[in-house]
Amino acid sequence: MRKNVKLTALAAASALALGLTACGSSSDPSSTKADGGKTDESKPLVIAASPSPHADILNFVKDKLAAKEGLKLEVKEFTDYVLPNTATEQGQVDGNYFQHKPYLDDFNKKNGTNIVPVVNVHLEPLGLYSKKAKALTDIKPGQTIAVPNDTTNEGRALQLLAANNLITLKEGVGTSAKLSDITDKKGLEFKELEAATVPRALNDVDAAVINGNYALEANLAPAKDALILEKAEGNPYANFLAVKKGNQDDPRIQKLAKLLNSDEVKKFIEEKYQGSVTPAFGTPQA
Repeated sequence: MRKNVKLTALAAASALALGLTACGSSSDPSSTKADGGKTDESKPLVIAASPSPHADILNFVKDKLAAKEGLKLEVKEFTDYVLPNTATEQGQVDGNYFQHKPYLDDFNKKNGTNIVPVVNVHLEPLGLYSKKAKALTDIKPGQTIAVPNDTTNEGRALQLLAANNLITLKEGVGTSAKLSDITDKKGLEFKELEAATVPRALNDVDAAVINGNYALEANLAPAKDALILEKAEGNPYANFLAVKKGNQDDPRIQKLAKLLNSDEVKKFIEEKYQGSVTPAFGTPQA
């Protein structure tokens, strides 16, 4: 019995090793991945994504465009900002689409991961929302504002507030700003929350800075509902397709990158999101 168990375990391990092949590049059906293994290019390309707008855009590609390019695409939805990167690093998915460059740089540094951008797709303007205030002038001393608690999005949120004279920040702190970098809170209080949970706090705070994708999931229309919204011009926060370093040239990834920057996707984004999400084709990755 023990011998059979050992043989079964060995067979399972061998199957798992064969099953964890992912991205690479070659003209052969089997192409080389980042770890030197092989993958069958006829297998589906599995991409991790936030539900909206990322998965919506990917599903548009899957349903309308992928077959013409001979691409089998699978979309795996995640509702947080950590698992898509760890799954990509570990080879559980072939890539992801949910993040911007400042967040990825910070994630790679803190986690020792080797994930790289492939192609920019869209921008989600960060916005300040409220169920109590009708205008920015309704935000008063003594009120509480919720902000995302991850390094890059909190800094981005504080920069948005500073740009609209709600707070004053130390000189030169940039997108890495923290609450401790506020030199003048102008009487405001702040509540740090995980980015995905900020929309649910709107009833409990006076206002909240919410990421574009989470605003959409909460049935908020950034272009219409936000008291203030990030400007698209010169914005470094374009969201992109990303893979583990070494897998950028996988033909399946290159097909997807081409489709994500197509005229059809540009039109889809513009018509579906009406300015709440904007195409970022050609935006520098920094």
